[in-house]
Amino acid sequence: MSVDDLLPFIYALSIGLLIGFERERSHPPEIKKIGGSRTFAIVALVGSLSARVDVWVVVAGLVAVTVFLIAGYRRTSFTDPGTTTEIALFATFLLGALTQQEPVVAVSLGIIVTVLLTSKKRIHGFARSVVSDIEFDDALKFAVVAFVVFPLLPDRELGPYGAINPHEIWLLVVAFTGISWVGYIAVRVLGPGRGTLVTGLAGGFVSASATTAAMGRRARSGEVGEAVAGGLLASVATFIQLEAIMVIASPEIALHLWPASLVGVGVLIGLALVDRQRHRDSGAHRPGDRKEVGVSRVDVPLRDGAGDTADLSTPLSRPFALRSALVLAAVLTGALLLGRWASAVFGSSGVYLSAGAAGLADAHAGALASAEFFRAGAVNLATALVAIAAAMAANTLTKVVLGFSTGGRSFGVRLTLGIVPAFALFVLSIGITVALISW
Repeated sequence: MSVDDLLPFIYALSIGLLIGFERERSHPPEIKKIGGSRTFAIVALVGSLSARVDVWVVVAGLVAVTVFLIAGYRRTSFTDPGTTTEIALFATFLLGALTQQEPVVAVSLGIIVTVLLTSKKRIHGFARSVVSDIEFDDALKFAVVAFVVFPLLPDRELGPYGAINPHEIWLLVVAFTGISWVGYIAVRVLGPGRGTLVTGLAGGFVSASATTAAMGRRARSGEVGEAVAGGLLASVATFIQLEAIMVIASPEIALHLWPASLVGVGVLIGLALVDRQRHRDSGAHRPGDRKEVGVSRVDVPLRDGAGDTADLSTPLSRPFALRSALVLAAVLTGALLLGRWASAVFGSSGVYLSAGAAGLADAHAGALASAEFFRAGAVNLATALVAIAAAMAANTLTKVVLGFSTGGRSFGVRLTLGIVPAFALFVLSIGITVALISW
C-alpha cells in the first residue's frame, strides 16, 4: 500500500474531525448529543472505506448510518430537538465516501459544511433581520429568471443584421440584475445609523437616476448637503456596476476600463464626503427638521431611465422586478439593432450614436451594447471604450436634468459640480487609455 492509497483516508479523517470539533463545541457539555469529534471521524473513515470496497457497501453504510441517526435522535431529542447534527453526520459519511474519487472536492465541501455550521447566528440574523420578505421574494423571482428562463432561450443570432442573440442578451440582463441585487443587499448589511449615504448608495444599485431624483426631492425639504452627498454616492454605484458587468460581458474591456472607473468612484466619494461635511459645519439642519435614523425611506424604480420618478414617503424599492429586467432587455435589444444599423450606415460613429442614445435611458444598456459589438468583432477595443464613454456621458446629462428639475437650482448646481467633474475625468481616463492602445 502506497502513500497515495492512504491519502483518501487521511482526507476523510480530517473532514470528520473538523465537522466533529465544530459540533462538539456548539453544544454545552450537559446536553446529550448524538456524537462528538470521535464519532464524526469514525463515520467519515467508514464512508471512505465503504467507497473503497464497493458501491453496495456504501449503500449499506448509508442505511446503517440512517438507522443510527434515528435511534440517536430519539435518545437526544428531549434536550436537543434540532436535526442539524444528525444531518451533518449523514453528510460526513457521504463526504468520507467521496474522498475515494474526488478528495479535493470532498475536503472543500467539508470546509463549506463547517463554515455553515459555525455561521448559525449570522445566517439566522441575516435571514430574519436583514433580508425582508420583499427582498426574499425578489430573490426567488431572480432565481427563476436566471436558472429556469435563461437556459431555455435560443443561443443563436436572430433578427436584422443578426444583432439579436436572446441567450446572450438575457445573460447580460441576469448578470446586471444579479449584481444590482447583491450590491443592494451588501449595503443593507451595513445596518442602520448611516441615513442618507446608505440610501444613496443602496438606491444607486437599484437605479442611480431615480435615486438622484429622490435626493432632489429631499433637497427641497432643506437637507441640500445630505441630499447632494446621497446623489453623488448613487452615481458611485453606476461605476461599480459598470466594471462588474464588464467582467462578465467582456473581460478585456473590463481590464482597460477599471482605471477610469476607479477615478470616477474616487472623485465622487471624495466630493460626497466634502459636501456632506460642509453641510454639517454650516449647521444646515434647522431646529425643527427631522433627522433620518437608519436607512432612509425612499422609493426608486429599477432602471436609470430619464423618466423615472421617486417618492420619499414609501419604503426603499424592490431590488429586483421582472418588469425592470424586461425594460433593460428591451433597451439593450434596441441599442444593438440601432447600433448595427448605424454602424452599417455611418461606420464607427454610428456605434457612438446608438450608445449615447441608449445611455440617456440606461447607462449600462449602452455600455453593454458596446461590449456586445466588440465581442462580435463589429468594432475594435478603442471604439468600444469610446462608445461606453458616450453612454456614460449621456446618462450624466440625464442625472443633471433630473437634479435641476426635482431639486431646484441649489441642488442641481451642487450635484452638477460633483458628478460632471467625476464623469469628465472618467472620460479623460478612457481617452488616455484609447491613446495608449492606438499608440
